[in-house]
Amino acid sequence: MKNPTNRHKPAKSVGELRIIGGQWRGRKLSFADLNGLRPSGDRIRETLFNWLAPYLPGTTCLDLFAGSGALGFEALSRGAAQLYFVDSAAQVIQQLQQHRQTLNCSNADIIQADGLSWLKNHSTKSNGGFDIVFLDPPFADDKLAECFELLQLPGILKPSALIYFEASRDSILPALADSWTLHRHKKTGQIQYGLISVHPETGGFR
Repeated sequence: MKNPTNRHKPAKSVGELRIIGGQWRGRKLSFADLNGLRPSGDRIRETLFNWLAPYLPGTTCLDLFAGSGALGFEALSRGAAQLYFVDSAAQVIQQLQQHRQTLNCSNADIIQADGLSWLKNHSTKSNGGFDIVFLDPPFADDKLAECFELLQLPGILKPSALIYFEASRDSILPALADSWTLHRHKKTGQIQYGLISVHPETGGFR
């Protein structure tokens, strides 16, 4: 879903993804075909949003390293109340803005920034925190551990938040915080993906 090498290399062609559920079901969105940008496949998204179905409506979500925006726009289509898209590539930001316009979507904030730097800065701000985070950093950059650390900064996650992640199939997942539980985990092709529940000291999944 991301560009692991040169995130600002001009797009060579245009790809296409399909929203698979919710109010925009069946809508097709084009995206810049940057090196390494890989939208989450239909089957993975279907599994993920089956997991999230009881919790998604009305949530405030973050799509970090947003890439094609497949996860974030799917979440909005299925009832998320507010979505923050963050990506560093200018071509990606332009395409996300076009998606927002195409879908007539008023509850998507699109931010051009380095994902890790944005998390560090966001910890000092107050928007009530995120209910759900979609986390799909470039595989080659091995940023997942640092992302996990930064998500623990105060003010970023709400109590009982959920974190979705993707990583290369053979990579070793970083250690989780004491209050985090790996609730779901699957592998398919060259990808592993999972859902982490962040729970209060009393424990439990939401």
